[in-house]
Amino acid sequence: MRSIFFKYFGVFSALYLAFILLDMEAIGWYMKPFLLPLLLLAVYYQEHFATKKLLMGALVFSWMGDVILLFSSRSQWFFISGLIAFLIAHVIFMVLFNQERKSTNTGNHWKIGMGLSVIILYLVLILSILLPNLGALRLPVLVYALTICCMLSTAYIGYFRWHTPAKSWILFGATSFVVSDTILAFNKFYQPVWMASFFIMLTYLVAQYCIASGVVRLQKG
Repeated sequence: MRSIFFKYFGVFSALYLAFILLDMEAIGWYMKPFLLPLLLLAVYYQEHFATKKLLMGALVFSWMGDVILLFSSRSQWFFISGLIAFLIAHVIFMVLFNQERKSTNTGNHWKIGMGLSVIILYLVLILSILLPNLGALRLPVLVYALTICCMLSTAYIGYFRWHTPAKSWILFGATSFVVSDTILAFNKFYQPVWMASFFIMLTYLVAQYCIASGVVRLQKG
């Protein structure tokens, strides 16, 4: 795995998070659009693999979501448009995870069932808390919550069917994505979360890095 752009992404992300942590979000605002392009370059310069275009597509729509959400304070429609961009990214991630090479192992059905039950329980719990506060955004947030939980479910199922240790990277990344969006939703619709901007972006950047590098590593298995 050619890692130079992965390293650049890590360094630039750490710098970005430092500015957020130091309450210099104005600088972070200008840095944010340049984060995921580094991850895109990291994937682009990998040797060809079957799901490369899907991974790049998911990263492109994630980048679009990042840029659109920079303007979410100006209009609710920017928030909805950003939500749609990320929703498309998660659908692409689901297709990607389903197309990855599978092992012949057909066991672990009870573990898969248990994990999916936990994800469903999380979905019911989070929606029961947030739905009364969503107003006109109830439907788009509901659809998005269902989609990201489906994305996590496909990563979790894949964990038991993929060949290599890289499967842990993908599952951790998908879980971090859900954590990031949960913090964002609580902060926006329920009550302020301590250091929300920092923790939202920390878990989000970890998520994108782990999924992208995990998919690349999976090809080496």
